[in-house]
Amino acid sequence: MKKLTLSIGLMAAILSAKSQDTTCTYFTGKRVIEFDYQTSEILYEVEQANKFYDVEVKYGNVLCLDLSDKKNRVRKVITTFFDGSTREDILDSKDDVYYSPQGTTKVSVGRPRLAIKL
Repeated sequence: MKKLTLSIGLMAAILSAKSQDTTCTYFTGKRVIEFDYQTSEILYEVEQANKFYDVEVKYGNVLCLDLSDKKNRVRKVITTFFDGSTREDILDSKDDVYYSPQGTTKVSVGRPRLAIKL
């Protein structure tokens, strides 16, 4: 019976890993490129026209956020979780990659701005 339990547990782990999808959103200046993380296929490209660009994340999925501004900049990033709570971060945006935490449903990325160090 123990072998069957391990096999079912292994099968559940494989299925849950398969159901999780990773997308990537690449920011450089005003350009925003969304692409499939596994295949590198570009899904679409737009120019960030608003103060924040919203990326919807299906529950259980992961977002790879690639901030590649050419100069030392920061971006304000607001993460919204499935329970409606939010978290605000100021992230370095010169060639830095971030992954969304578990439970993320939306990530709002601000325009690049100069970092002011006190």
